Amino acid sequence: MSRRTAAVLTTGAVAITGLVTALPAQAIVGGTESTRPYSFMVSLQYDAPRPDGHRCGAVLIAPQWAVTAGHCANTPTGSKAGVPRGWKVRVGSLDVTDGGEVTEVDEFYRRTAKYDPPGEDIALLHLRNPVRAEPVRLSETTPAVGTPVRILGWGPASDACEDFDDPTCFSSRLREADTEVVPLQECWDDVDATSPMCVGRLDPPVGPGTTDSGGPALVRAGNEWVLAGTVVGAGNKGANYPGLYTDVAKNSAWINGIVTGTDVPPFDPVPNVEGAAQVGNCLGSVVRPPTARPHDPALVLTNGHCVPSGRPAPGTALVDRPADLTGPVTINDSAGYTRTTARATRLVYATMSGTDIALYRLDKTYAQLAGEGAKVFRLSTTPMRRGDRLSMAYNSNRPSCTVEAVVPHLREDGYQQDHAVRYATSDSCVSRPGHSGSALLASDGETVVGINNTHNRDGEQCTDNNPCEVGRDGSVTAVQGRSYGQQVHRIAACLTTGSRLKLTRPGCALTGAAAGPRWTVEPDGVRRLPRQQLLQDVRAL
Repeated sequence: MSRRTAAVLTTGAVAITGLVTALPAQAIVGGTESTRPYSFMVSLQYDAPRPDGHRCGAVLIAPQWAVTAGHCANTPTGSKAGVPRGWKVRVGSLDVTDGGEVTEVDEFYRRTAKYDPPGEDIALLHLRNPVRAEPVRLSETTPAVGTPVRILGWGPASDACEDFDDPTCFSSRLREADTEVVPLQECWDDVDATSPMCVGRLDPPVGPGTTDSGGPALVRAGNEWVLAGTVVGAGNKGANYPGLYTDVAKNSAWINGIVTGTDVPPFDPVPNVEGAAQVGNCLGSVVRPPTARPHDPALVLTNGHCVPSGRPAPGTALVDRPADLTGPVTINDSAGYTRTTARATRLVYATMSGTDIALYRLDKTYAQLAGEGAKVFRLSTTPMRRGDRLSMAYNSNRPSCTVEAVVPHLREDGYQQDHAVRYATSDSCVSRPGHSGSALLASDGETVVGINNTHNRDGEQCTDNNPCEVGRDGSVTAVQGRSYGQQVHRIAACLTTGSRLKLTRPGCALTGAAAGPRWTVEPDGVRRLPRQQLLQDVRAL
């Protein structure tokens, strides 16, 4: 069914499940294992943190529609509405791995882009195929404080459970708990027209936990269940329990507008984020220098401060060491999903002096990656200049920016980078946590001319996370919120065929490349300044 085809919410209701016998805790905190399935209970499964595939709860409200939490409906680019990839649901089963009906999700709609306010942290899932299971109808009113509520989910057994691989903590079997609506002030400080509900109790803990998001709060209507709310999560009162639930009565107009086809929001445009790579905990990009041949091992570029085994010390470079990335390097397609993966085999080079870069050699060649459809960028050999137009290769967006200034020296926590670039404050390029290593692309979208690396967080001067600019006259400036990137044009001159580094190559000017007694080479592959020279450099900071 297309997203604009009308559908009608069920007007029937679902019979209450029989009494439940208490069993050892396996999910919903403070609850017991369900003995009979709920036809409308849904497990949303994609990109799951758990080995059983479960990500979030959801609730069937029509044969082709389910409601869940907004933060459970995420695509790589953060679309508010669109077509997901690889999402499926299991409907009406006690177990997330077996039974019930399974179908794909072909469209989703979130009420808000950033799940704020929490009372509107809700999303609708359109199912590719209608299911036979009986939906639950929506509550027409907000349940009053003290109303009995039943909650369901496949989340943790207790607030001490943290290991997703532990089946005694995170079971594939559904659990439930009977509790009540409590005053919102027990969960949340702010009260307005969009406010969520507060459900559960603190002592002993009863409420939803991790991967229970999107699951239901059910209230009785005679001998039947109706859906009063869906799990948002913990409140802002400093405790995990009770928990916040959306109020579906307050969201019913939005829900019905989409389900009936009378008020359907358009899909969001998807930005092209092709080629953004995940390198450990940072971003990066596969780069090809002019010397590279198709069958050379590919190189991936990220920041030197992203090296998992530890940052290179000021004035040093790490050269030709075993790769320290524990997971694969993933390379995105245009929509932000993984196109392919590769493993790092060596840390070719890393430094935070002069520039902030790290290069890893991969177990796939440029030709292999091209054959798998992965984006490979050219590595620039020319520096960035003031006024250059750039785009930043985030994994979720591709914002544009301008080089506002080329900074003679950028200093931060004992490190100095030279000829760093500052982004114009009016642009959308911002260096935030998680954006380290993002490639800075030339206007052709094909050439990596720089690499994003830092911003001044607090307005402090030259401290960690607070870089300062040092002018040619020695003047020091630190402005809160300024973001910076680093030059990469010097890398290519130091690389040879086979994706190997040669610091003695003519024209190579990376840290560690200077000839003569200025540098010493340690057995661990670190090129280091003599102590006297290093002390002089540190005093200069």
